[in-house]
Amino acid sequence: MTTSMKAWFTHIKASIQRFLSKLSFRTGVIVLALCIPCYIFSFAQMALPISAATKSVFWVVFFGLAKTFQYGGLTILGVDGWKRLKRYFSRNRQTDIE
Repeated sequence: MTTSMKAWFTHIKASIQRFLSKLSFRTGVIVLALCIPCYIFSFAQMALPISAATKSVFWVVFFGLAKTFQYGGLTILGVDGWKRLKRYFSRNRQTDIE
């Protein structure tokens, strides 16, 4: 790999990091939550009375979207956001138990 190509990849990586750092915690949670309906539809469409080829296309598209939303949301949240989200859900679970 040439030096100019390494510099280009470094520039692209820095651009993506700058863009993602501007997004809020709420945006990360929304993007992460969008994976749920995509997962549901990617498997629920199997019950529809359509051809196998169409089912395959739907599955690939919606499963791919679900994974994209999942990893995109986790990337936006970051480590601190993920800890914050886990702390929120564990606090609610402890309150329900008591």
